[in-house]
Amino acid sequence: MMLLVVPVLAMLFGFVLGSRAAERIALLTLPLGLALAVAVAALVLDQGTPLSYDIGGWASPLGVALRVDGLSAVLLLTTALVITGVGLYARADFATPADVDEARTPLAFWTLLLGLWAALNAVFIGQDLFNLYVAIELLTFTAVPLVCLKGSAETLQAALRYLLFALLGSVLYLLGAALLYGAYGTLDIGQLAAAMRGSGLAAAEPAVEPAAIAAVVLMTAGLLAKTALVPLHLWLPPAHAGAPAAASAILSALVVKGSFYLIFRLWIDLMPVVYTQQIAQGLATLGAAAILLGGIMAIRQARLKMLIAYSTLAQLGYLFLIFPLLVSPVLVPTLADGSTPAAWTGGVLQLVSHAFAKASMFMGAGLIAIALGHDRIADLGGLSRLLPITLVAFALSGLSLMGLPPSGGFAAKWLLLRAAIETGQWWWTLVILFGGVLTGTYLYRVLAAASFSESDADLAAGPASRRQSEGVSEPLPKLATGASAELASAPPPEPASEVSPERASVQSPRSSSQLPGQTGQVQSAQRQPRLQRPVARSRELIVLALALISIALGLVPLTSFEILQIGRGGEAMAMLEPLAEPAGLSAFELPASGVTPVPSATGFLASVMEPLPGVAGSLPSAPESLPTVAGPSTSSVAPLPSAVGAQSSAMGSLP
Repeated sequence: MMLLVVPVLAMLFGFVLGSRAAERIALLTLPLGLALAVAVAALVLDQGTPLSYDIGGWASPLGVALRVDGLSAVLLLTTALVITGVGLYARADFATPADVDEARTPLAFWTLLLGLWAALNAVFIGQDLFNLYVAIELLTFTAVPLVCLKGSAETLQAALRYLLFALLGSVLYLLGAALLYGAYGTLDIGQLAAAMRGSGLAAAEPAVEPAAIAAVVLMTAGLLAKTALVPLHLWLPPAHAGAPAAASAILSALVVKGSFYLIFRLWIDLMPVVYTQQIAQGLATLGAAAILLGGIMAIRQARLKMLIAYSTLAQLGYLFLIFPLLVSPVLVPTLADGSTPAAWTGGVLQLVSHAFAKASMFMGAGLIAIALGHDRIADLGGLSRLLPITLVAFALSGLSLMGLPPSGGFAAKWLLLRAAIETGQWWWTLVILFGGVLTGTYLYRVLAAASFSESDADLAAGPASRRQSEGVSEPLPKLATGASAELASAPPPEPASEVSPERASVQSPRSSSQLPGQTGQVQSAQRQPRLQRPVARSRELIVLALALISIALGLVPLTSFEILQIGRGGEAMAMLEPLAEPAGLSAFELPASGVTPVPSATGFLASVMEPLPGVAGSLPSAPESLPTVAGPSTSSVAPLPSAVGAQSSAMGSLP
C-alpha cells in the first residue's frame, strides 16, 4: 500500500508547494521509494508466497485487492532503481533557476515523474481489471505530457499521436473488461480464472464463451497499441526521440513494459488456454516483425535518439517470443525435474536488462547532445575524448542489447534460444540471432563514428578546425550525393553551451541560402561546435551505473531468480496442463521454486560447448566443478579448450 501512497502524496505536496519544493520532495522520495521496493522484494523472497492486501478490509470483488508475487517484486525494484537514476540525472535539466520563484517546466516534470511512478506500481500490484484500467490510464496521462515538455511543434505532434494510440487502446481494454464483467460478474483476476476453469475453459478442448473470446481479443489489441508492437508502433519513435533525455529513458525503459505486463497477466494468470498455440505463434510473429523492422530502421537513422527509439521497438519484440515458448505443448525436462522453464526466466531477464540498458542509452544521448550541440551520428567525432565515460556506458549497454557475454542480455537471449530448440521451434532461433546481428550493426555505426570519425582528427588542432569554430565559411568541393548536399546546405549548429538538452537532441538540418557572390557554393555544415564539457561528471557516472547493472545481471546466479516462481506455480501455471497432454506428457504443476541446472548466466559459456538436448531428452548437467541442482542428469561437459575452459571456470565460480 505504501508503494502507492508515498509517490502520490509526494506528487500532491509538490504540486501545491511549487517547482522548487517539488524538486526537493521528489529527490527525498527517491531513496524512500527504493527502500520500500527493496523491503517488499525481500519480504516476498523470505516468505516464499505472494503478499496480498485488501484496501479498507473489503475483500474482492467489493473492495480493491493488491497482490505482489515474485514477478511483481522484481518489476517494482527495477522501476525504483531506474526512476532513482533518472531523477538524479534530471536535476541539472529541471532545476528551478535561482533568480525565479516559480518555473513551470520543472514543476511539471517532477510531479509527472512521481505520478508515473505511482501508476507503474499500481499496474504491477493490481489484481482487479478495472483498477488496472485506472492505473494504465494514469500511466498514459503522466507519460504523454513528458513527451511535449519542450512545447515545440514536433514534440506536440508526437505527443498527440501517442495520445491517440493510447486512447484507442484504453477504449478497447475497457470494452473487453465490460464484456468479462457481464459474462462472469467479477473483474478480479483470481476469481475470473476460477470461473473460467469452472466453465470448461481449462479443458483440453475448451468450451469458450463468445463474450470471453471477444473480451480477450479487445483487451489484447488495446494493450498492444500501448506497447507499440508492430503494426501499432507508429507513435513510439517520434515520441521517444523527441522527449527530453530523462523522459525518453523512462518511456523506453518502463512505460511500455507496463502494458506488456498486463498482456502477460492476461495470458498466464487469466486465460492461458483460451488462445491456442497458433495464436501464441501469431503474437510471436508480430514480435519477430518488430525485431526485424526495428533493427533495419535503426540502421537507417541519422540521429542518435531516433536510432535508440527504433532499437526499443526491436527489443520489445523479444518479449513476445516467450508466449509460444512458454505455452508450447513440448515443455520437456523442465516439467520432469521441477525446474523453471527457460523461456520464463529468459523473458524476465530480457525485460529487466533492457530497462537498465535503454535508460542508460537515452540519458547518455542527452549528455552527447549537450556536449556537441547535436545528435547527428555522422558528426560524433571527438566524443571519445570529450565524454569517454558516456561512450563506455553506451558500449556496455550495447553489449547487453546485442546479447554478448557476460551481460544480462546474453543470459536472456541464450535462455530464449535454448527454449526455442528444446520445444522444437527452431525458427525463433533464426529471428533471435539475426536480430542480434542487426543490433550490432547499428550500434557499431555509433561507436565507429564516435571513435574513428574523420571529424575527430579535424578537431585535434588546425586552421580549418579553428576557422570553423569561429564561424568562418569556406568553399566546399563539388558534392557528389544528395545526402551530402543536404548536409552542406545546413546552417552551422549552435554552440553546445547555448543549446538546451531537449533542443539539441532533436535538431534537424535546414537548408540555407547560398553565400552572396559565390554561385554554387554553400555554407559548410561540417563545422563542428567548439568542444567543451558542459556536463557534470556525476551525470556520466549515473549513466555508467545503469549500464553496469545491465551487465551485472548476467553474472547473477540463476538460483537467485527463483523469486520469479513465487506466485507463478499452483493454479495459474496448472492451467497450462492441458497443453502438455496432447504431446504425451504427464500432467504437471510448476513448483514454487527450482531453477534450470546452470549455476549462473556466465556458466552458459560452458554449456555452449555441449550438444543441445533433444525434444524428449533432459537438460545437460552443469560441470562437475560447479554446484548443481538436484535432479536427473544424463550428460557431462566435455573438456573445453584451454582459453574457453579457463574463462568458463573462472566465471562459473562467481557467486
